[in-house]
Amino acid sequence: MMKRRNFIALLGGAAAAWPLAALALAVPAAAQGFPDKPVKLIVPFPAGGPIDTMARFVAPPLSVHLGQPVVIENRPGSGGTLAARAVAAADPDGYTLLFGSSGTLAVAPALYANPGYDPQRSFTPVATISVLPMLMVVHPAVPARSVAEFVAHAKANPGRLNYGAALATPPHLLSALFAHKAGIDTL
Repeated sequence: MMKRRNFIALLGGAAAAWPLAALALAVPAAAQGFPDKPVKLIVPFPAGGPIDTMARFVAPPLSVHLGQPVVIENRPGSGGTLAARAVAAADPDGYTLLFGSSGTLAVAPALYANPGYDPQRSFTPVATISVLPMLMVVHPAVPARSVAEFVAHAKANPGRLNYGAALATPPHLLSALFAHKAGIDTL
C-alpha cells in the first residue's frame, strides 16, 4: 500500500485566491514538535513561471507561520511528473510538499500509462492556493478580434498558425481540444 504524502494544490479554473489561512489550519493537526527543520516545497515547473511565482508568494508567510525556512526546489520535466514522483517517494513526514497543479495531478496521470505515482493515493491535500482562468489571446498582427474571426482565419490558413503551451499541461490540452472542436489545424 502506498503511503500518502502532502501536497499543496494549485487548481485550474475561474478566479484567483490566496487562502493562506487554509495552510495555517493544516499545521496544528501535525505531530507535536513539527516542524523542527526546514520544509521543502517542490515546484514541478521552472523558476519564473506562474506556478513558481505563486509558490514564492506562499513560502514566506508559511515560513513565518511554521517558524522554519520553507525552501523552494524547482524540478521541471515531464508535465510535472518528475517532481510528483520525487515527493511520492519522500518520507511522508510533512517536510516535503508538492506545489501541485491540475497538470501534475490530473492531466499527466491521464496522459501517461504510468506516471510513477497515483495522485489519489500518493498525496494528501493540504490547501488550495489558487484557481486560475484560461485565456485565448492572439498577436495583434493576426486579423481576428473574436473567436469566430480566429476560427475563420485558421481555416483559411491551415497549419500556418502556431500556439505556445508546455506539453501535457492544461493549456496544451485545451488548445488541442479547441483546434479539434473548431476543425482547425494549428501547430
